[in-house]
Amino acid sequence: MPVLSLTLAARNLTRHRARTLISLSAIAFGVAALLIAGGFIEWIFWAMRESTVETGLGHVHVSRPGFRDAGLADPSAYLLPSDPKYLAAARSAPGVQALDQRLSVSGLVAHGSTTVAFTGQAVDPEPNRRISQGLTLKGDPLSATNPRGVLLGRGLATALGVQLGDVVSFLVRLPRGAINGTEGTVVGIFDTHVKAFDDTAVRLPLAMGRELLRTQSANTWVLRLDAIDATPAAVAYLRGALPRDQFEVASWLDISDFYRKAVVLLSNQIDVVGVLIAFIIVLGISNTLMMNVMERTGEIGTMMALGTPRASIVRLFMLEGVLLGVIGAVLGLLAGFALAQMLSTIGIPMPPPPGRDEAYSAEIILTVRLAVLAFAGAVIATALASVYPAWRASRLPVVDALRHNR
Repeated sequence: MPVLSLTLAARNLTRHRARTLISLSAIAFGVAALLIAGGFIEWIFWAMRESTVETGLGHVHVSRPGFRDAGLADPSAYLLPSDPKYLAAARSAPGVQALDQRLSVSGLVAHGSTTVAFTGQAVDPEPNRRISQGLTLKGDPLSATNPRGVLLGRGLATALGVQLGDVVSFLVRLPRGAINGTEGTVVGIFDTHVKAFDDTAVRLPLAMGRELLRTQSANTWVLRLDAIDATPAAVAYLRGALPRDQFEVASWLDISDFYRKAVVLLSNQIDVVGVLIAFIIVLGISNTLMMNVMERTGEIGTMMALGTPRASIVRLFMLEGVLLGVIGAVLGLLAGFALAQMLSTIGIPMPPPPGRDEAYSAEIILTVRLAVLAFAGAVIATALASVYPAWRASRLPVVDALRHNR
Protein backbone atom coordinates (compact mmCIF):
# COMPACT_ATOMS: atom_id res chain seq x y z
CA MET A 1 0.00 0.00 0.00
CA PRO A 2 2.77 2.59 0.75
CA VAL A 3 4.42 1.83 -2.61
CA LEU A 4 1.08 2.18 -4.37
CA SER A 5 0.41 5.51 -2.62
CA LEU A 6 3.84 6.81 -3.55
CA THR A 7 3.36 5.78 -7.20
CA LEU A 8 -0.05 7.43 -7.29
CA ALA A 9 1.36 10.60 -5.72
CA ALA A 10 4.10 10.72 -8.35
CA ARG A 11 1.57 10.25 -11.17
CA ASN A 12 -0.62 13.02 -9.74
CA LEU A 13 2.32 15.44 -9.81
CA THR A 14 2.82 14.82 -13.53
CA ARG A 15 -0.80 15.67 -14.35
CA HIS A 16 -0.11 19.42 -14.07
CA ARG A 17 3.45 19.65 -15.28
CA ALA A 18 3.70 23.41 -15.54
CA ARG A 19 2.47 23.90 -11.98
CA THR A 20 4.74 21.14 -10.70
CA LEU A 21 7.76 22.62 -12.48
CA ILE A 22 7.06 26.03 -10.97
CA SER A 23 6.85 24.48 -7.50
CA LEU A 24 10.04 22.49 -8.03
CA SER A 25 11.82 25.60 -9.28
CA ALA A 26 10.78 27.54 -6.18
CA ILE A 27 12.03 24.78 -3.86
CA ALA A 28 15.28 24.32 -5.80
CA PHE A 29 15.91 28.05 -5.83
CA GLY A 30 15.33 28.27 -2.08
CA VAL A 31 17.69 25.36 -1.33
CA ALA A 32 20.38 26.71 -3.66
CA ALA A 33 20.08 30.19 -2.16
CA LEU A 34 20.38 28.80 1.35
CA LEU A 35 23.44 26.76 0.33
CA ILE A 36 25.18 29.75 -1.25
CA ALA A 37 24.39 32.08 1.65
CA GLY A 38 25.37 29.47 4.23
CA GLY A 39 28.50 28.51 2.30
CA PHE A 40 29.59 32.13 2.11
CA ILE A 41 29.15 32.49 5.88
CA GLU A 42 31.12 29.25 6.40
CA TRP A 43 33.98 30.71 4.34
CA ILE A 44 33.86 33.92 6.39
CA PHE A 45 34.16 31.86 9.59
CA TRP A 46 37.04 29.84 8.14
CA ALA A 47 38.89 32.93 6.89
CA MET A 48 38.47 34.69 10.23
CA ARG A 49 39.75 31.65 12.13
CA GLU A 50 42.77 31.25 9.88
CA SER A 51 43.57 34.97 9.90
CA THR A 52 43.23 35.14 13.68
CA VAL A 53 45.39 32.11 14.42
CA GLU A 54 47.99 32.41 11.65
CA THR A 55 48.89 36.09 12.13
CA GLY A 56 50.38 35.42 15.54
CA LEU A 57 47.60 34.68 17.98
CA GLY A 58 48.28 30.95 18.02
CA HIS A 59 45.94 28.31 19.39
CA VAL A 60 46.47 28.49 23.16
CA HIS A 61 47.68 31.22 25.54
CA VAL A 62 49.14 30.60 28.99
CA SER A 63 49.49 33.62 31.28
CA ARG A 64 49.08 34.81 34.85
CA PRO A 65 45.47 35.00 36.12
CA GLY A 66 44.15 38.46 35.29
CA PHE A 67 46.78 39.27 32.68
CA ARG A 68 44.31 39.47 29.80
CA ASP A 69 42.20 42.02 31.71
CA ALA A 70 44.86 44.23 33.34
CA GLY A 71 48.23 42.99 32.16
CA LEU A 72 48.78 45.45 29.32
CA ALA A 73 48.68 48.36 31.79
CA ASP A 74 51.31 46.77 34.06
CA PRO A 75 53.02 43.78 32.40
CA SER A 76 55.72 43.53 35.09
CA ALA A 77 53.07 42.60 37.66
CA TYR A 78 52.00 39.54 35.63
CA LEU A 79 55.26 37.75 34.86
CA LEU A 80 55.05 33.96 34.60
CA PRO A 81 57.00 31.75 37.00
CA SER A 82 60.46 31.00 35.64
CA ASP A 83 60.56 27.39 36.92
CA PRO A 84 61.62 25.23 33.90
CA LYS A 85 59.28 22.37 34.92
CA TYR A 86 56.22 24.49 34.08
CA LEU A 87 57.60 25.37 30.66
CA ALA A 88 58.34 21.69 30.04
CA ALA A 89 54.78 20.78 31.07
CA ALA A 90 53.39 23.32 28.56
CA ARG A 91 55.55 21.91 25.77
CA SER A 92 54.29 18.39 26.52
CA ALA A 93 50.63 19.28 25.85
CA PRO A 94 49.05 17.16 23.07
CA GLY A 95 49.51 18.48 19.56
CA VAL A 96 52.05 21.21 20.40
CA GLN A 97 54.27 22.16 17.45
CA ALA A 98 55.80 25.36 18.81
CA LEU A 99 55.83 27.38 22.04
CA ASP A 100 56.58 31.10 21.86
CA GLN A 101 57.51 32.99 25.03
CA ARG A 102 56.29 36.59 24.79
CA LEU A 103 57.02 39.64 26.86
CA SER A 104 54.87 42.78 26.56
CA VAL A 105 56.93 45.93 25.94
CA SER A 106 55.72 49.51 25.54
CA GLY A 107 57.37 52.90 25.49
CA LEU A 108 58.85 55.27 22.91
CA VAL A 109 60.66 54.51 19.66
CA ALA A 110 62.69 57.17 17.87
CA HIS A 111 64.36 57.62 14.50
CA GLY A 112 66.17 60.86 13.79
CA SER A 113 64.04 63.69 15.18
CA THR A 114 60.81 61.66 15.20
CA THR A 115 59.60 59.92 18.35
CA VAL A 116 56.44 57.79 18.49
CA ALA A 117 54.80 55.69 21.22
CA PHE A 118 54.82 51.96 20.59
CA THR A 119 53.19 48.85 22.04
CA GLY A 120 54.98 45.66 21.20
CA GLN A 121 56.07 42.19 22.12
CA ALA A 122 59.41 40.55 22.60
CA VAL A 123 59.11 37.07 21.11
CA ASP A 124 61.18 33.92 20.72
CA PRO A 125 62.22 34.28 17.04
CA GLU A 126 62.09 30.69 15.77
CA PRO A 127 58.81 29.56 17.45
CA ASN A 128 57.22 32.92 16.57
CA ARG A 129 58.03 32.40 12.90
CA ARG A 130 56.02 29.16 12.94
CA ILE A 131 53.11 30.77 14.78
CA SER A 132 52.98 33.92 12.61
CA GLN A 133 52.97 32.20 9.22
CA GLY A 134 50.08 34.32 7.94
CA LEU A 135 51.83 37.62 8.64
CA THR A 136 52.53 39.81 5.60
CA LEU A 137 56.19 40.72 5.90
CA LYS A 138 58.50 42.93 3.87
CA GLY A 139 62.10 42.05 4.64
CA ASP A 140 63.39 39.32 6.93
CA PRO A 141 61.76 37.68 9.96
CA LEU A 142 63.25 37.84 13.43
CA SER A 143 66.21 35.54 13.89
CA ALA A 144 68.15 34.23 16.86
CA THR A 145 71.35 34.97 14.91
CA ASN A 146 70.51 38.69 14.80
CA PRO A 147 69.70 39.70 18.39
CA ARG A 148 69.28 43.38 17.44
CA GLY A 149 66.99 42.91 14.45
CA VAL A 150 63.44 44.24 15.00
CA LEU A 151 60.14 44.31 13.11
CA LEU A 152 57.90 47.37 12.86
CA GLY A 153 54.25 47.62 11.88
CA ARG A 154 53.67 49.27 8.52
CA GLY A 155 51.93 52.31 10.02
CA LEU A 156 54.63 52.80 12.65
CA ALA A 157 57.40 52.52 10.05
CA THR A 158 55.64 55.14 7.92
CA ALA A 159 55.24 57.49 10.91
CA LEU A 160 58.94 57.19 11.75
CA GLY A 161 60.00 57.39 8.11
CA VAL A 162 62.23 54.33 8.37
CA GLN A 163 63.32 51.83 5.75
CA LEU A 164 64.82 48.37 6.03
CA GLY A 165 68.28 48.59 7.58
CA ASP A 166 67.62 51.80 9.54
CA VAL A 167 68.50 51.97 13.23
CA VAL A 168 65.81 52.94 15.75
CA SER A 169 66.05 53.67 19.47
CA PHE A 170 63.73 52.24 22.13
CA LEU A 171 63.04 53.83 25.48
CA VAL A 172 60.98 52.12 28.21
CA ARG A 173 60.05 52.81 31.80
CA LEU A 174 60.98 50.16 34.36
CA PRO A 175 58.69 49.17 37.25
CA ARG A 176 60.53 51.29 39.86
CA GLY A 177 60.50 54.41 37.71
CA ALA A 178 63.93 54.08 36.08
CA ILE A 179 64.40 54.52 32.34
CA ASN A 180 66.15 52.02 30.10
CA GLY A 181 66.90 52.11 26.40
CA THR A 182 68.56 50.27 23.55
CA GLU A 183 68.90 50.35 19.77
CA GLY A 184 67.77 47.93 17.08
CA THR A 185 68.01 47.55 13.33
CA VAL A 186 64.82 47.31 11.28
CA VAL A 187 65.03 44.00 9.43
CA GLY A 188 61.36 43.76 8.48
CA ILE A 189 58.10 45.69 8.20
CA PHE A 190 54.95 43.64 8.83
CA ASP A 191 51.32 44.21 8.00
CA THR A 192 48.34 42.60 9.76
CA HIS A 193 45.95 44.80 7.73
CA VAL A 194 44.54 46.13 11.02
CA LYS A 195 45.57 49.78 10.83
CA ALA A 196 45.10 50.61 14.51
CA PHE A 197 47.46 47.76 15.44
CA ASP A 198 50.04 48.33 12.71
CA ASP A 199 50.36 52.02 13.66
CA THR A 200 52.01 51.18 17.00
CA ALA A 201 53.21 47.56 16.73
CA VAL A 202 56.77 46.40 17.30
CA ARG A 203 58.25 42.90 17.59
CA LEU A 204 61.60 42.40 19.23
CA PRO A 205 63.73 39.31 19.91
CA LEU A 206 62.97 37.94 23.36
CA ALA A 207 66.56 38.49 24.58
CA MET A 208 66.38 42.15 23.57
CA GLY A 209 63.03 42.64 25.33
CA ARG A 210 64.34 41.02 28.50
CA GLU A 211 67.36 43.27 28.39
CA LEU A 212 65.13 46.32 28.04
CA LEU A 213 62.85 45.36 30.93
CA ARG A 214 65.63 43.70 32.97
CA THR A 215 63.79 40.44 33.52
CA GLN A 216 64.30 36.79 32.63
CA SER A 217 60.61 35.86 32.50
CA ALA A 218 57.70 36.29 30.07
CA ASN A 219 54.08 37.41 30.23
CA THR A 220 52.59 34.82 27.89
CA TRP A 221 53.34 31.43 26.42
CA VAL A 222 51.70 31.04 23.02
CA LEU A 223 51.26 27.51 21.67
CA ARG A 224 50.79 26.46 18.07
CA LEU A 225 49.09 23.08 17.64
CA ASP A 226 49.06 20.67 14.73
CA ALA A 227 45.35 21.36 14.14
CA ILE A 228 42.78 23.83 15.37
CA ASP A 229 40.53 20.94 16.41
CA ALA A 230 43.21 19.89 18.93
CA THR A 231 42.69 23.09 20.94
CA PRO A 232 40.13 21.75 23.49
CA ALA A 233 42.33 18.75 24.36
CA ALA A 234 45.42 20.93 24.79
CA VAL A 235 43.54 23.43 26.96
CA ALA A 236 42.17 20.65 29.17
CA TYR A 237 45.64 19.12 29.55
CA LEU A 238 47.28 22.43 30.46
CA ARG A 239 44.60 23.32 32.99
CA GLY A 240 45.28 20.01 34.71
CA ALA A 241 49.07 20.17 34.47
CA LEU A 242 49.64 23.79 35.60
CA PRO A 243 48.67 25.25 39.02
CA ARG A 244 45.51 27.28 38.58
CA ASP A 245 46.55 29.89 41.13
CA GLN A 246 49.61 30.75 39.01
CA PHE A 247 48.47 30.09 35.44
CA GLU A 248 45.47 30.93 33.30
CA VAL A 249 44.94 28.91 30.12
CA ALA A 250 42.85 30.37 27.29
CA SER A 251 42.08 29.13 23.80
CA TRP A 252 42.17 31.33 20.73
CA LEU A 253 38.36 31.38 20.86
CA ASP A 254 38.39 32.72 24.43
CA ILE A 255 40.63 35.57 23.33
CA SER A 256 38.91 36.39 20.03
CA ASP A 257 35.92 38.40 21.20
CA PHE A 258 35.33 39.84 17.73
CA TYR A 259 35.21 36.36 16.18
CA ARG A 260 32.67 35.10 18.74
CA LYS A 261 30.40 38.09 18.22
CA ALA A 262 30.70 37.83 14.44
CA VAL A 263 29.74 34.15 14.56
CA VAL A 264 26.63 34.93 16.62
CA LEU A 265 25.61 37.81 14.34
CA LEU A 266 26.13 35.99 11.04
CA SER A 267 24.58 32.75 12.34
CA ASN A 268 21.45 34.66 13.34
CA GLN A 269 21.32 36.26 9.90
CA ILE A 270 21.54 32.93 8.08
CA ASP A 271 18.83 31.54 10.40
CA VAL A 272 16.56 34.41 9.36
CA VAL A 273 17.30 33.69 5.69
CA GLY A 274 16.42 30.04 6.26
CA VAL A 275 13.12 30.92 7.94
CA LEU A 276 12.17 33.30 5.12
CA ILE A 277 12.97 30.68 2.47
CA ALA A 278 10.96 28.05 4.36
CA PHE A 279 8.04 30.48 4.65
CA ILE A 280 8.10 31.12 0.89
CA ILE A 281 8.20 27.38 0.18
CA VAL A 282 5.28 26.73 2.55
CA LEU A 283 3.14 29.41 0.90
CA GLY A 284 3.98 28.28 -2.63
CA ILE A 285 3.49 24.55 -2.08
CA SER A 286 0.35 25.06 -0.01
CA ASN A 287 -1.16 27.11 -2.82
CA THR A 288 -0.22 24.46 -5.40
CA LEU A 289 -1.74 21.63 -3.37
CA MET A 290 -4.90 23.60 -2.62
CA MET A 291 -5.41 24.10 -6.35
CA ASN A 292 -4.95 20.36 -6.80
CA VAL A 293 -7.61 19.70 -4.18
CA MET A 294 -10.07 22.07 -5.86
CA GLU A 295 -9.51 20.57 -9.30
CA ARG A 296 -9.72 16.98 -8.05
CA THR A 297 -12.74 17.38 -5.79
CA GLY A 298 -14.84 15.01 -7.89
CA GLU A 299 -12.04 12.47 -7.98
CA ILE A 300 -11.66 12.68 -4.21
CA GLY A 301 -15.39 12.15 -3.80
CA THR A 302 -15.24 9.06 -6.02
CA MET A 303 -12.35 7.61 -4.01
CA MET A 304 -14.21 8.07 -0.74
CA ALA A 305 -17.43 6.67 -2.24
CA LEU A 306 -15.49 3.54 -3.20
CA GLY A 307 -14.40 3.11 0.41
CA THR A 308 -11.02 4.85 0.50
CA PRO A 309 -10.42 5.93 4.14
CA ARG A 310 -10.01 9.61 4.86
CA ALA A 311 -6.57 8.83 6.35
CA SER A 312 -5.48 7.52 2.96
CA ILE A 313 -6.60 10.76 1.31
CA VAL A 314 -4.52 12.72 3.82
CA ARG A 315 -1.53 10.43 3.21
CA LEU A 316 -1.84 10.78 -0.56
CA PHE A 317 -1.75 14.58 -0.56
CA MET A 318 1.00 14.72 2.05
CA LEU A 319 3.05 12.29 -0.04
CA GLU A 320 2.64 14.62 -3.01
CA GLY A 321 3.97 17.51 -0.93
CA VAL A 322 6.89 15.51 0.48
CA LEU A 323 7.74 14.16 -2.97
CA LEU A 324 7.82 17.72 -4.32
CA GLY A 325 10.15 18.65 -1.46
CA VAL A 326 12.53 15.74 -2.01
CA ILE A 327 12.83 16.27 -5.77
CA GLY A 328 13.11 20.05 -5.41
CA ALA A 329 15.71 19.71 -2.64
CA VAL A 330 17.84 17.34 -4.73
CA LEU A 331 17.69 19.72 -7.68
CA GLY A 332 18.55 22.61 -5.36
CA LEU A 333 21.55 20.76 -3.93
CA LEU A 334 22.88 20.01 -7.41
CA ALA A 335 22.39 23.60 -8.52
CA GLY A 336 23.85 24.96 -5.29
CA PHE A 337 26.99 22.82 -5.50
CA ALA A 338 27.54 23.76 -9.15
CA LEU A 339 27.02 27.46 -8.46
CA ALA A 340 29.26 27.33 -5.37
CA GLN A 341 32.05 25.75 -7.42
CA MET A 342 31.72 28.39 -10.11
CA LEU A 343 31.71 31.30 -7.65
CA SER A 344 34.68 29.89 -5.75
CA THR A 345 36.64 29.52 -8.97
CA ILE A 346 35.86 33.08 -10.09
CA GLY A 347 36.13 34.59 -6.60
CA ILE A 348 33.80 37.07 -4.92
CA PRO A 349 35.43 40.53 -4.63
CA MET A 350 34.86 42.00 -1.17
CA PRO A 351 35.67 45.45 0.25
CA PRO A 352 37.94 45.78 3.30
CA PRO A 353 36.11 44.73 6.49
CA PRO A 354 35.80 47.19 9.42
CA GLY A 355 39.16 47.94 11.00
CA ARG A 356 41.16 46.60 8.04
CA ASP A 357 42.59 48.25 4.96
CA GLU A 358 42.83 45.46 2.38
CA ALA A 359 40.14 44.08 0.09
CA TYR A 360 39.92 40.33 -0.44
CA SER A 361 38.31 37.67 -2.61
CA ALA A 362 35.78 35.40 -0.92
CA GLU A 363 34.73 31.86 -1.77
CA ILE A 364 31.96 29.40 -0.91
CA ILE A 365 32.54 26.49 1.46
CA LEU A 366 29.80 23.85 1.47
CA THR A 367 29.70 21.36 4.34
CA VAL A 368 27.78 18.13 4.82
CA ARG A 369 25.97 19.71 7.76
CA LEU A 370 24.82 22.65 5.63
CA ALA A 371 23.62 20.35 2.82
CA VAL A 372 21.69 18.14 5.27
CA LEU A 373 20.06 21.17 6.89
CA ALA A 374 19.04 22.62 3.51
CA PHE A 375 17.65 19.29 2.32
CA ALA A 376 15.80 18.57 5.57
CA GLY A 377 14.47 22.13 5.74
CA ALA A 378 12.98 21.88 2.26
CA VAL A 379 11.35 18.50 2.92
CA ILE A 380 9.95 19.57 6.29
CA ALA A 381 8.65 22.82 4.82
CA THR A 382 6.82 21.03 2.01
CA ALA A 383 5.46 18.46 4.46
CA LEU A 384 4.06 21.25 6.62
CA ALA A 385 2.69 23.00 3.54
CA SER A 386 0.74 19.87 2.59
CA VAL A 387 -0.94 19.41 5.97
CA TYR A 388 -3.83 21.81 5.49
CA PRO A 389 -4.61 20.89 1.85
CA ALA A 390 -4.50 17.19 2.78
CA TRP A 391 -6.79 17.73 5.75
CA ARG A 392 -9.12 19.86 3.61
CA ALA A 393 -9.31 17.13 0.95
CA SER A 394 -10.14 14.46 3.54
CA ARG A 395 -12.97 16.53 5.06
CA LEU A 396 -14.90 17.05 1.83
CA PRO A 397 -18.50 15.73 2.06
CA VAL A 398 -18.76 12.74 -0.25
CA VAL A 399 -22.06 13.80 -1.86
CA ASP A 400 -20.91 17.38 -2.50
CA ALA A 401 -17.62 16.15 -3.87
CA LEU A 402 -19.34 13.79 -6.31
CA ARG A 403 -21.57 16.63 -7.56
CA HIS A 404 -18.64 19.07 -7.93
CA ASN A 405 -17.91 18.45 -11.63
CA ARG A 406 -21.54 18.09 -12.73
